[in-house]
Amino acid sequence: MPPPAGTLTPGLASFLSSLKSSPIETSVESLVSLLRRRQIRGSRSCAIATAHLLRMVLRNIPVRDVTKLIDRVQQIGQRLAEAQPKELAIGNILRRILGLIRDEAEEDRDREAGGYGETGIGSRNATSITSPDRQPGPTEKRSLLAPNTSTTAPAITSLFSPVPLKSASPTSTPGTHTPGGGSPIAAPLSSTPNTAQDLRAEVVEGVQEIIDELNQADDQIAGYAIDHIHSSEVVLTYRPSMTVQRFILKAAAKRKFTVIHAGPFPNDHWPRRLAGNPNTSLDDDEGNPERFQKSLTVAGVTVVMIPFSAVFALMSRTSKVILDPHIVLADGSLVAPAGARAMAQAASMHQTPVIVLSGVYKLSPVYPSDVKTLIETGNPSSVVGYDQGSLLEKIDIKNPLFDHVPADIVDLYITNLGGHAPSYLYRIIADHYRNEDIHLMRSDLE
Repeated sequence: MPPPAGTLTPGLASFLSSLKSSPIETSVESLVSLLRRRQIRGSRSCAIATAHLLRMVLRNIPVRDVTKLIDRVQQIGQRLAEAQPKELAIGNILRRILGLIRDEAEEDRDREAGGYGETGIGSRNATSITSPDRQPGPTEKRSLLAPNTSTTAPAITSLFSPVPLKSASPTSTPGTHTPGGGSPIAAPLSSTPNTAQDLRAEVVEGVQEIIDELNQADDQIAGYAIDHIHSSEVVLTYRPSMTVQRFILKAAAKRKFTVIHAGPFPNDHWPRRLAGNPNTSLDDDEGNPERFQKSLTVAGVTVVMIPFSAVFALMSRTSKVILDPHIVLADGSLVAPAGARAMAQAASMHQTPVIVLSGVYKLSPVYPSDVKTLIETGNPSSVVGYDQGSLLEKIDIKNPLFDHVPADIVDLYITNLGGHAPSYLYRIIADHYRNEDIHLMRSDLE
């Protein structure tokens, strides 16, 4: 029976609506409960919920010390990560927000010490800084999402992205400086009473930029579709998602090609009970295959639906494979819906390029020392029904919902920053996360 009109099913939409009137602790408990019951699931939904909650915390938390503010944010993030440890996107957003707080605290500390003035760090390194690589002055507003770089870092142009990047200086790290050319000296965060209050507005603005990035990631990734999908190609996809759908639709505006869509048996990852609920907010990890096919057909794309068992037979006729991961790990490997590894291995045998579409928020600094801890299992009755009682007594049945795909069978990652080789992802991760925040949670794989 559908819910009464005007009510929201527990999920992302209802949680975001409740943030407007609920106190902090109630909102934290609500999100922890939704994560444990899997009513909020998928990388994008978990990242959005985490970012909105931490923005609310930063706006209203009664803490006036920067160190205590970082501890409080970290404690809340730890609770969310422990509620659903397989959703690594929660930790990704937490790390980026902690990095914002640390960057702003260190910048204000340097300003108070004259670090960017005529007698501070800026004057010491004035001869080695050239425009446009110089650091901003006291009255200039820097981007809160800029990567952590040194004032003397030379500009580097990536082979995979036209955006100039800066390499980290071997003798300087964020939050440190070297007076007189000596060894780096770490400077503690300022703990004056008004520091946290002064930084709060800038950090909240930075969190809003992260939220905007989450909302725009799919459109930005789709902007690169014309460069990778050409006319008369045959593109193989697996398990519908909004990221893949927008990517294909963007290319379909100027190209004519064919899409082969393989069904993800035995788990379609689509909750049929939500199909008739207009208040349901779908994330990028749950897509309706019927809506996926219809949207592409309306755009003039020829869509061929096949069972997963036919993937290997058709791989020789496929131009490229497009996958949408659940999470991307620091070594360039990824966790994707079950079946993605078999499809990528088949593509590797036929020398078919494998392209992975992933927002930066899915890039995790965690290394997969034990891949099994990342794999979620589902209901085994999807494989063997409970009516096969005699068979169930003799075998142990596992139904994994995700696969781990090694980096060596992936050819290209397309993020909202452009296209990158798997071996280059470590650089993007280093630009978005600070070293002191990488292993901040007990749930991290070490």
